[in-house]
Amino acid sequence: MFRSIASTLANCFKIPELKSRILFTLGLLAVCRLLAVIRIPGLDGQALSEYFSKQQQGSGGLLGMYNTFAGGAFEHCAIGSLGIMPYISATIIIQLLTAVVPRLSKLVREEGGRTQIIKYGRYLTVLLCIGQGIYFANTWSHPEAIFRGFQGQLVLIDNHFWYLTQTVLIMTAGTMLLMWLGEQITERGIGNGVSLVITIGILARLPVAVQGAIDMFSTHGGTTEAAHNFWTTGPILIVVLLIVIGGVIAITQAQRKIPVQYAQRAVGRKMYAGGTSFMPLRVNYAGVMPIIFAQSILMFPQPVLSWLSNTIKVPFLQDFFRTLAIQMGYGSLMYLGIYAAMILFFSYFWVATQFNEIQIADDLKKNGGYIPGVRPGQGTSDYLHHAMSRITLAGAIFLTAIATLPIVLSRKMGVDQNVAQFFGGTSILIAVGVLLDTMRQIESHLMMRHYDGFLKKGKVRGRF
Repeated sequence: MFRSIASTLANCFKIPELKSRILFTLGLLAVCRLLAVIRIPGLDGQALSEYFSKQQQGSGGLLGMYNTFAGGAFEHCAIGSLGIMPYISATIIIQLLTAVVPRLSKLVREEGGRTQIIKYGRYLTVLLCIGQGIYFANTWSHPEAIFRGFQGQLVLIDNHFWYLTQTVLIMTAGTMLLMWLGEQITERGIGNGVSLVITIGILARLPVAVQGAIDMFSTHGGTTEAAHNFWTTGPILIVVLLIVIGGVIAITQAQRKIPVQYAQRAVGRKMYAGGTSFMPLRVNYAGVMPIIFAQSILMFPQPVLSWLSNTIKVPFLQDFFRTLAIQMGYGSLMYLGIYAAMILFFSYFWVATQFNEIQIADDLKKNGGYIPGVRPGQGTSDYLHHAMSRITLAGAIFLTAIATLPIVLSRKMGVDQNVAQFFGGTSILIAVGVLLDTMRQIESHLMMRHYDGFLKKGKVRGRF
């Protein structure tokens, strides 16, 4: 197996075009990593990095999630602290608005409309960068309010207005540069550029996770207890990791094939023969969106409840809100229950906004296509709706299990959060999905030039 992979990688560099694309991609990804370590002037990033290393903060919380996606840029107070997430958020917002706003939906179908939609997304990215940049800058200026036990200060500039303006502009420029680099990778490199920028940031945390795993089994100075933990917990974690990766690969590529029959039809003076095809319905149609939506919403209840418990002077309400704040803490049973319910809800919500079975049924009818045994038009629409609802349930249950597994490992079993984040959640879903998509593109280049791909039997299916 390893010899086959090595041979495939060697074949990649025998094709001049593929070689140049791979080297171009690697070069730009290296630039992306530089943006994650070059610190913003006027900030003591070393102090925050040392705090993060001592606290071993992982993916819990909004700032922890941002730090993971940005490849540790936030803890370094780096230029790329915002990462590529504002652009991703803007793209998601525009995509959702396109599904519910008739004017935008009409614009997408017009000639040149998609270019205009992309332009709107870039404008919204700048606005999100400014808003999130102000929040990050204020967080760095008052670190003791966010990071428990932090002593000292991060801001080394006395003029707060100048510090705020400079920091926001630099972080906004860093995100726009990452966005441009991602687009260049998509156009001239290999794979989806924006997705690869996120993935390289996630994989950059892998050495920290490995160090965290080593520290787990080397506590107490290498005593018998640490050795016992290694030989009992270690193999279990390895088996769980392999099962999770295998499950993510299987569900990411899983699809239900709906057979479609096309009748013979005449268009003008040309006669088109009929044929049989299939419509692939992906099991995990929503991807990582439900997890991202659920995480984003659940970041706010606990801080709001804590603020209410400290603000309201009525003793009964103070105790009530304080109890709720404790119950809504990250990793609590209530948090896990609400988190799982929200992932299920957003899985169906995303499918409802993005999968238009009525339009698909109309397109099939216009092109002379039909599903065998199903009436065209409304009957086809109902059939697709029923089929998509059933497979979405399976995908949603899988997403719920994958999303809650890191929380259970870190909060209930004492696994370091930096280690636990690679056992599920958005990190593993994004990394596996992007790597599969990149492998598919490389394999297509190899097969076009009669080289063996990564797999001699079957093929790697992309996420889309």
